[in-house]
Amino acid sequence: MTLQRRQLLQRAGAAAVFSMLPQIATAQAWPTRPITLIVPFPPGGSTDVSARVVADHMSKTLGQQIVVQNVGGAGGTTGSARVMRADPDGYTILMGQMGTHAAAPALYPKLAYRPDVDFETIGLVASFPVLIAARKDFPANNLKEFIAYVKANHAKLNQGHAGVGSIFFTTCLLLNSILEVKPTLVPFGGGAPTMTALIGGQVDYMCGDIIVGGAPYEAGQIKIYALAAAKRNPALPNVPSTPEAGLPAFQASAWNGLFAPKGTPRPILDRLTDALDRALDDEGTRKRMLVLGSDIPDKPQRGQQAFAALVKSEIARWTPIIQAAGVKAE
Repeated sequence: MTLQRRQLLQRAGAAAVFSMLPQIATAQAWPTRPITLIVPFPPGGSTDVSARVVADHMSKTLGQQIVVQNVGGAGGTTGSARVMRADPDGYTILMGQMGTHAAAPALYPKLAYRPDVDFETIGLVASFPVLIAARKDFPANNLKEFIAYVKANHAKLNQGHAGVGSIFFTTCLLLNSILEVKPTLVPFGGGAPTMTALIGGQVDYMCGDIIVGGAPYEAGQIKIYALAAAKRNPALPNVPSTPEAGLPAFQASAWNGLFAPKGTPRPILDRLTDALDRALDDEGTRKRMLVLGSDIPDKPQRGQQAFAALVKSEIARWTPIIQAAGVKAE
């Protein structure tokens, strides 16, 4: 190697290092104030609860409080769009989920963001089995009776959901498609209000997650016919899986994870990812998540690249299902 070429390479390497110094300095100083974690749904649902659990531990790791802010509306897309437009400085992040970042592109023709392009992924937080629930006096005692009754009476039944594009909406869209039924769809402002309506008998059935449905079921306020998963969940050991109960075609998981605005410096993203990873490894945090029925991702499922791949695959999965149903949200 000639002296001139060696000098050029050294200069190029030095230039690359110097170009990274501002980002490195920013990450070392960050965070110097509280971080806002936007949950795009009202309090009480799985997205909100899991956000608060991991935020508690991440705050300790990062040395600054992570403040959860609920910004509901339009199936979670209002809060998601707010984060997309936020300054990419690490002080505003999002707890997105399957509805906001997989179903939304097919449901909203004028969606303000591209889930797989306009955000930086931080990591998968958890997934939750979806359940089939009905009001406590619904005239069916098991999943087979439920299917038969819904097929015979769907024209006069009401199905509640947490807004077009929400997990509750999308997963029940799949269920109704499998059963070939068209009940009246009744929207609510989030998962918790939907469950309140089911408990009160305002709607006949719904698809929800185990966090929203577990406590009302144990209190005898609702019926749960099955979990849309391959096996039973320890949090609800008496509830069969859909394959076990006779409907193997209906399996769906309500996942959620952390995102940041596009352009957030990589060193800051790496610190957020590390803080999330530490939270998911923490015994106390894991106990809080597991008692709610959540599935905590294994190491290969965590991190920025694995989560980005999940988002792309979920968009590819749900788009044809939604398009076949002919559903659009304005």
